[in-house]
Amino acid sequence: METAKIRVGITQGDINGVGYEVILKTFADPLMLELCTPIVYGSPKVAAYHRKSLDLPTNFSIVNSAAEAVNDRLNVVNCTDDEVKVEFSKADAEAGKAALGALEKAIEEYKAGLIDVIVTAPINKHTIQSEEFSFPGHTEYIEQALGNGSKALVILLKNDFRVALVTGHIPVCRIASEITKELIEEKLEIFNRSLKLDFGISAPRIAVLSLNPHAGDNGLLGTEERTVIIPALQEMGAKGILCYGPYPADGFMGSGNFSHFDGILAMYHDQGLAPFKALAMDEGVNFTAGLPVVRTSPAHGTAYDIAGKGIASEDSFRQAVYVAIDVFRNRQNKKAASANPLRKQYYEKRDDSDKLKLDSVEEDL
Repeated sequence: METAKIRVGITQGDINGVGYEVILKTFADPLMLELCTPIVYGSPKVAAYHRKSLDLPTNFSIVNSAAEAVNDRLNVVNCTDDEVKVEFSKADAEAGKAALGALEKAIEEYKAGLIDVIVTAPINKHTIQSEEFSFPGHTEYIEQALGNGSKALVILLKNDFRVALVTGHIPVCRIASEITKELIEEKLEIFNRSLKLDFGISAPRIAVLSLNPHAGDNGLLGTEERTVIIPALQEMGAKGILCYGPYPADGFMGSGNFSHFDGILAMYHDQGLAPFKALAMDEGVNFTAGLPVVRTSPAHGTAYDIAGKGIASEDSFRQAVYVAIDVFRNRQNKKAASANPLRKQYYEKRDDSDKLKLDSVEEDL
């Protein structure tokens, strides 16, 4: 019996950026269509415009809903005003409205059980703002819409290189005041759980970066390491989470120390993302951990500087699809294993009566 393909819901993102280019390039490869059934929430008209402008070969089917999606083909659900115009590289309010409409439709169909995972193409965080969307980005919006009270954690990853953030899209002037012992513990707990559940790592090792230069230099350059970060690590370590640090952030990546850990927890956005994107941007993936929904996106943005030129690389978007599929499968496998656990057999060393009678078994044989 053939296993049902995973249904990947894809939001079109900003129609004036590189979103459609990387989507169409990704699914020009027939092997991608063997892995999943992709459903783009957007506009067939806009998709056709990008395809023609960029001279791409990708064909697609127009459907009213993911319920009508055709296997072995890219599907497009129309949820955008047909009058919207594509103007490459332009930050436009109508493009922002189209991006939000696609996101809303994808969430609606996810709630209805019509898609399994969500992959979001890049948005312009300014033009998408409206009465319905007053969030710093995708992550916060999806957390509210699909989190069921759970907290999200941003993880940037490429293969075994995974960077998570304590604080996300906030001004630099607020970082120190927002980092608390409780927040670090919350993020470590989510990170540890995700590494186990989503990536199948039984005993993940997490490195934690310092907030201040040189990890505070024994209080000379700041006290947050001693008063906030180290107490958090000690408490979570006592709970069985393998967390280490805090490590000075300036040399941690360049020295290659990151390769000894399953995950790195950075204190703020640029501390984690600047080195990650320098090392792994071409195939980097943004994964929203901690939520019931599996959501990924490419590590790059709208890339207005190259939009419409046909030179955008689809590698990061393709990897985002791969990661969404892998995480979904890992969760399904974990769920199946938990539903039918093997009966545990154990004995207490201090009590001979509970030992397995291996000797008597051998004698019977």
